[in-house]
Amino acid sequence: MHIIKLNAIDSTNTYLKEMSAKQTVANFTVVVAENQTNGRGQRGANWEVQDGKNLTFSVLIKEVLLNVEEVFNLNVIVAVSLFQTFLQLKISNLAIKWPNDILADKKKICGILIENQFKSTSEILSIVGIGINVNQENFSNLPQASSLKNLAGQEFNKDEILLHFLNQFQSNLNLYKNEGGTYFWNFYHENLFKKNTPMAFENADKVKFMGIIKQVMPNGKVELELEDNTLQLFDIKELNMLY
Repeated sequence: MHIIKLNAIDSTNTYLKEMSAKQTVANFTVVVAENQTNGRGQRGANWEVQDGKNLTFSVLIKEVLLNVEEVFNLNVIVAVSLFQTFLQLKISNLAIKWPNDILADKKKICGILIENQFKSTSEILSIVGIGINVNQENFSNLPQASSLKNLAGQEFNKDEILLHFLNQFQSNLNLYKNEGGTYFWNFYHENLFKKNTPMAFENADKVKFMGIIKQVMPNGKVELELEDNTLQLFDIKELNMLY
């Protein structure tokens, strides 16, 4: 793997995207920023971190996804790889919040943003952006966020966490290419936050309702059982979990 370390940048995803547009970039190239000034999360939200306290990086992935139907598989593999990394760091009460945030004690410690490019050659190039709250202690404006340090009561070495994740991720990608996605989907569902538990949701029209998460579909949509016992699918932009 090739790791590029930068001090300050607007977005590691944008940097990798622009870099790959200008030249051939090797598979599994990683861009890490000490400070990201315009990091992006799901639904276009900004991902703000304290300078030097956390991990913000992006990984370029190609020659893994063979068709558009497999795109969400990469989200699942990334989420599982992060979950496994945090397990080995002795972080407890972990869960994967649909579609791919990682929670600990019901608080967000990690976010994922994957951007896919579909080439005319049928190649799918993916840029996997990851933000991990590592040593930040103050989340006064983000009551649903925490960090590895807050949870474990100790300072962590960011470089060690990065390498630990990258090795786990690479191993899992090889497993996926050799054996398919069954293991990862089973792991994802076994650790899915609030699965089979009644909880409150809000739809795109800001209407609140109760539902039960039953499963996540191969296309990334979540299947809810509603109060009238019917099943309904929702996309990421159509649903907000209230917890």
